[in-house]
Formats: sequence, C-alpha cells, structure tokens
Amino acid sequence: MDDRGSIFDEARQEFDRLTGAVWTPAGQSLVFQLGLRPGDAVLDVCCGAGSSAIPAATAVGPSGLVHAVDLADELLEQGRLKTSERGLQNIEFVCADAIEWEPPSTVPEVGYDAVACSYGVFFLPHMDATFTRLAGLVRPGGKVGITVWRRGALRDLASAFLDAVARHGEPRPAQAESSFDLLERIDTPQGLHQWLAELGTRSTEVRELSNIIPATPEFAWDLVLGGSMRGALSPFDAQTVEVIRGDFLELLAERAIHDIDAGTLVGTAIVKGRNAT
Repeated sequence: MDDRGSIFDEARQEFDRLTGAVWTPAGQSLVFQLGLRPGDAVLDVCCGAGSSAIPAATAVGPSGLVHAVDLADELLEQGRLKTSERGLQNIEFVCADAIEWEPPSTVPEVGYDAVACSYGVFFLPHMDATFTRLAGLVRPGGKVGITVWRRGALRDLASAFLDAVARHGEPRPAQAESSFDLLERIDTPQGLHQWLAELGTRSTEVRELSNIIPATPEFAWDLVLGGSMRGALSPFDAQTVEVIRGDFLELLAERAIHDIDAGTLVGTAIVKGRNAT
C-alpha cells in the first residue's frame, strides 16, 4: 500500500464520522460551483469516500459518468457502499494514482468536462506539475475545481495537538506542520486565484465557505485521527496515544478553544486548452 493512502485507510472510521460536518458541505459546494450538467464526464481525484464524487454523479445523471480516484482502498469501499445504497450506477471508484491516471475509452476523446479535487491537491506529489497535468485531461472550455483550507483553518487545533505530542519526547512533527505550509500560496482568495490562473485557465472563481464547528472532545479528536495529523501518532503505543489525547483535550480547554474553524476556499476555473500530452 502506498503511504499516501495507508494513513487514510487507518483513519477510515474517524474520517467517516467527519463527513456530515466537514467533507459533505465542501464537496457539494464544489460541485455546485463547477456547474456540472447532465451527460458530463467528471474526474474526481483524491476522492476519499466520495464527498464531491457522489454529488457529481447526481448532477451529471445517468447519461454522465464520474471516475473517482484515490489510493485509500478502505475509503473507496465506503464510497462504493454509499453509491450502492443510493442506486447510483454512473460512478466508478478506482484505486489508482492520480499522477498516472489516463482517461479510459468511456471518456470522450476531447477529454473530461471537469476535474474536481476536494481537500486533496496539497497531497499530490509535485502539486503544481501534477495538477497541471490533470487540467490537461479536461477539454478546452471545461472546468477544474478544488477545495482547500482557508488560511487559519484548523491552526489552533493543530497547534494544541502538536504541543501535546511534543510532551512525550517527540519534537513537533515537521511533516504535520508542513501540510499547512504547502497551502501558503493557495489558502487565500487572491493566492488561489493566481495559482489557478497559472495553470492555464481563465475565469477563475473563488468563494469562501465559512464552517465553524463546536469543539466537542469527540469531534476534535476525530479531526486529529481522521486526517494527516494522525501520522504524528505513529511512534507511540496505544496507551501513550490515549495519554496524548488527554493532554490535547486539556490544552484545548486551557486555551479556550471552544470552536474549530473549518473554513474552506472553493476555487474553480475554465480550462483554456490542453496542458499535458
């Protein structure tokens, strides 16, 4: 299993519990902003359990298709179960690497009508080059769209968690902090506008999705375990992890962190022409 997928396979239960409060609002907002129509062909990369892929499938209808691609098998299986429950037959969840994805023969020769990526672009290796290649799979006049955390989102929670980890002999994990650093160019409306334009697009549109969620102990810990921050716990045994959980919740109380800012930017743009061969 590729390390990029394994951490989210481990996080599948907590990831799923976050769906209603975090993943679904952003996924639906992204699909709405992309303006998908019946019959469209859509590629959803870093799709997880389908927070944007499933709304895309309902938007494009039975005459359209959605390819939902991720490296996390367990999350893909969750997506398959959800689509089966809804009777959707126009969406395929595929365990594949987005950096190597090529459209199958079911996609029109001119390319996809849209590529979507919700909270995943910052996990792509060589983010700029990889997403430029993905944009090249879209027909001229089609759209690309992403969601990313807005500047400041999750910062207080992440800082408290990393400080709790550091109490147990490990330095503040550079990898966990770097996931926020990668966002610096695209976590403001102006920055995301510019980044999308540099991909060879036009008519960029960025909207802010405000999402302030009460920091209950259960939800705060699910946010830690349901995403990339979980990796900071890998050096510890289960007993130490439980102690870290207590320290983390204690720090949230000491710092009067009563709410979690899950604010998100939703960015879309129209593709000018082919960007990849």
